[in-house]
Amino acid sequence: MELAEFYAGLLAAEIRIGSDPDFVEIVGNDGVRLAIRRDHGYAPPSWPRPEDSQQAHLRILVSRDDIDEAEREAISLGARPVDTGDSNSGPRDVRVYGDPAGHSFSLAVYPLPQD
Repeated sequence: MELAEFYAGLLAAEIRIGSDPDFVEIVGNDGVRLAIRRDHGYAPPSWPRPEDSQQAHLRILVSRDDIDEAEREAISLGARPVDTGDSNSGPRDVRVYGDPAGHSFSLAVYPLPQD
């Protein structure tokens, strides 16, 4: 339930639990839905290391004006910044974190810059 609470807080959404207690939905006011299923044999991923690496990755899009506040909110809810080896000292358009269960996710400026 900690993971559901984390994403509900991050997305300003509510948690809905159906008849199966191992399956929850996080539902936002704007129609965003995220489903989470409990895995009783779960082992945290070690991403970005190659062994036992990334199992899933969620990218949350935010406006450039809101990314710093979104980062503060994510960290206050329990996100941990992930060192991706990016040495860019300027503004970062994509910021990578681990959620409380160890899954990677990112906050990314939307729209993304075109190459």
